[in-house]
Amino acid sequence: MNLFESTVDPNQNWLPHQGIVNYYGKLFSPAQADQYYRTLLHTIEWRNDEAVIFGRHIITKRKVAWYGDRPFEYTYSNITKHALPWTPELLALKRETEKAAGETFNSCLLNLYHTGEEGMAWHSDDEKDLKKDGAIGSLSFGAERKFAFRHKQTKEVVSLHLEHGSLLVMKGPTQTHWLHRLPPTKTVKTPRINLTFRTIIEP
Repeated sequence: MNLFESTVDPNQNWLPHQGIVNYYGKLFSPAQADQYYRTLLHTIEWRNDEAVIFGRHIITKRKVAWYGDRPFEYTYSNITKHALPWTPELLALKRETEKAAGETFNSCLLNLYHTGEEGMAWHSDDEKDLKKDGAIGSLSFGAERKFAFRHKQTKEVVSLHLEHGSLLVMKGPTQTHWLHRLPPTKTVKTPRINLTFRTIIEP
């Protein structure tokens, strides 16, 4: 594993208790990260995300895509998605993420945020389709954005900035005890692509 221009300690746990979050910094050179960003932007089958909240069908500006080893079903916000087959670039990124994190994954949910005004509200990735306490590897390309965690009981908040070409890994009981979000900001005018590699448990 090569960490480019990074002084972060990938063994550091950013959460004070009841969870594990490791930030690996930049896994790719600037040129590699730029190339992946452009490829993902133009080759992924992006769709506006959907949610059913309190009976209302909502379509977001943020776009998403869902890929995996098989046509896995994944349900969140009362909407079920079926995984598309891997692209060569996604398989390469999956291998790099697995190598760095020492984990294995069988699927990936991608998010495209066009500007900083698009974000994600507080939530946990604790859907029944996901492996309990399984690792989630989060790759970021494009605009640098703030990412935050908040403990469900104590309300403690931990924040860090995710760089272009960087990897963050959440594992252990993190999803049970902590929420996370991508706060919106008016200062970011360019897109960010986020890949979250996950493990789906089939019935």
